[in-house]
Amino acid sequence: MAHPTTYEATTENFDALVLEPRGELVVVDFWGEGCPNCDVYAEAEPSLLSELEGAPLRVVKVNAYQQEELARRFGLYGIPTFLLFRDGKLLGKMSQYYGREYWLGVVRENLPAAS
Repeated sequence: MAHPTTYEATTENFDALVLEPRGELVVVDFWGEGCPNCDVYAEAEPSLLSELEGAPLRVVKVNAYQQEELARRFGLYGIPTFLLFRDGKLLGKMSQYYGREYWLGVVRENLPAAS
């Protein structure tokens, strides 16, 4: 089983990476340089994803400072913010990274049911 894949999104490829996939959970990580909480998450991310090995999941990273249009599109005020999408629909969001257990719990709750 493979680890969930991470992608870098820009305004140009965002919809293809986030809204078009079917049957998987897409976690969009809005982050930016000089954001301590973003760094905490980034350091934790490899081990978080290894916990989710084989899950129908992808993480799409958006630099909120470089992709201001996307940050505006979703009305973001603070980073990190994690938006959860499945089958093109926004399911919810986590404002901030509240630590490993919380993040994994929310992600697991929103994964598509195993077929």
